[in-house]
Amino acid sequence: MSRIFDRSKLCIPYALFLSLFVVAPVIVILYYAFTNGKGEISFNNLIDFFTSGNTIGTLIYSIALAAVVTVVCLLIAYPTAYILANMKHGRQGLLIIFLIPMWINFTLRITALKEVLSYIEGNLAYYPFLNTVIGQTYDFLPFMILPLYTTLIKLDKNLIEASHDLGAGNAVTFVRVILPLSLPGIMSGITMVFLPAMTNYVILDMLYNSTYIMGSLIGSYFSAYNWHKGSMISIVMLVLVFIATLYTDRFSDKEGTIHSPSSAKG
Repeated sequence: MSRIFDRSKLCIPYALFLSLFVVAPVIVILYYAFTNGKGEISFNNLIDFFTSGNTIGTLIYSIALAAVVTVVCLLIAYPTAYILANMKHGRQGLLIIFLIPMWINFTLRITALKEVLSYIEGNLAYYPFLNTVIGQTYDFLPFMILPLYTTLIKLDKNLIEASHDLGAGNAVTFVRVILPLSLPGIMSGITMVFLPAMTNYVILDMLYNSTYIMGSLIGSYFSAYNWHKGSMISIVMLVLVFIATLYTDRFSDKEGTIHSPSSAKG
C-alpha cells in the first residue's frame, strides 16, 4: 500500500528560513528598540525619534530625495516602456540594453558614473543632491521600466481601438484608458524605487555626499554601538514599508480601473 506524501511538509524548510532570518532578527530589533541600556522597557527611543531635529530632518530629506528620484525614473521609464511594448520587432533586444547595467557590479557602475560626473562638473561636492538623484536614477531605472513594460505589453488593444472608434483622441485615450490600465505597473515601480531610494546611502558616500539619509543614519547608530536608537529607526522604516505595501497591494489583483468606452468619447 503506497503512502500519500504530505505536501505540507514541503513548507518546513521555508518556515525555518523565515523563522531564522526574518522573524528572529525582527524580534531582536524590537527588543532593542523598546528597551534602554539596562534592558528595561522604555519608549524613550520612540519619543526621541519624533522629537529629534536631526532624525526628522534626515527623514524629510530622505523622503524628498526618494520622491525626486521616483518621479524622474517614472518620467523616463514610462515613455520608454510604452515604446518598447508597442514595438512589433526588436523589443526584446532593446529591453536587454536597459537591463545590461543590472548585470554589472554595482560598485563598478557607480564608480564609472562618478568619473563621468567628475569630468563634467569638476568637484562633485558642489552638487550633492543633484549627483545623488543622477546616481540613484541610474541605479533604479530598470526597476521602474520592468513592471511598466510587463503591464503595458498586456494591455488589451481592443479597448484602445474602441476608444478611438468612439471619437476619443490620443490624449483622451491615454488619460482614460491606457493610464488607468497601467496603474499596477506604476505602483509596483514606485514601490521598487521609492523605498530603496530612502535608505540606499552607498551611492551618497561614493558620490561625495556627506548628507545623511535614513540608511546612513541607522548605520551610524549601529557603528556607534547605540543599537537601541538604531533599532527604533529601523522599526519606523519597517512600518513605513508595511504601510506602502498595504497601499500598493490593492493594485496587484486588478489591471486598473477605466471608464466605460462610451465615456471616452470627446
